[in-house]
Amino acid sequence: MPRVLLIEDDPSVREGVELGLRRRGHTVRTAPTGEAGLAALGEFRPDLVLLDLMLPGMNGVQVCHRVRETSQLPIIMLTARGDDFDVVIGLEAGADDYIVKPARTEVIEARIRAVLRRMEEPSGGRPGIEFHGELAIDRAGLTVAKAGERLALAPSEMKLLLHLSAAPEQVFSRQQLLEHVWEHSYHGDARLVDACVRRLRNKIEDIPGEPRYIQTLRGFGYRFGPL
Repeated sequence: MPRVLLIEDDPSVREGVELGLRRRGHTVRTAPTGEAGLAALGEFRPDLVLLDLMLPGMNGVQVCHRVRETSQLPIIMLTARGDDFDVVIGLEAGADDYIVKPARTEVIEARIRAVLRRMEEPSGGRPGIEFHGELAIDRAGLTVAKAGERLALAPSEMKLLLHLSAAPEQVFSRQQLLEHVWEHSYHGDARLVDACVRRLRNKIEDIPGEPRYIQTLRGFGYRFGPL
């Protein structure tokens, strides 16, 4: 079972989430502050981080930035305010998903599994390395290079790129992408898609404001190419 690092300052939330995940077989390490969570990363080596957005001292957004400086470890944010502007900032910082507190353990477990599946299953079932302009996409190895240089993509960024590039020129609505990439079967939050697209463009496009690969069709959604 995945090893989970839970960074949460509220003792009741921390204990409840930890107990629920342990009952489902997870190995869980908890930390009450962002600083303590960052210190635990190297020693504990988690498969995923559950990160409270509103932490004392170093907040969740700052922790997310620090993690993304050296790692593409999956990150799910925990927030008590689903419509808060800080959610967007957290997603822009590199979080893969977010959960509004309070949340049942089965919801947290489902999101954990969905994020980790993005690292395991190549999208589209197409073998070998594909070349799209300067991009080289290895679906089997789950790697992407631009002009020969390997790119560090977070799980959601990788799954989104694989999904879009598997059907060049096909337009996908935000809801379709939420269902396929984030596995949100209900009417989900389009901010997840838009933030991930912006992060991906910053990594793969020459000029993010003039995208060559991930294109917007206003009022419809996103497509890959044509190049």
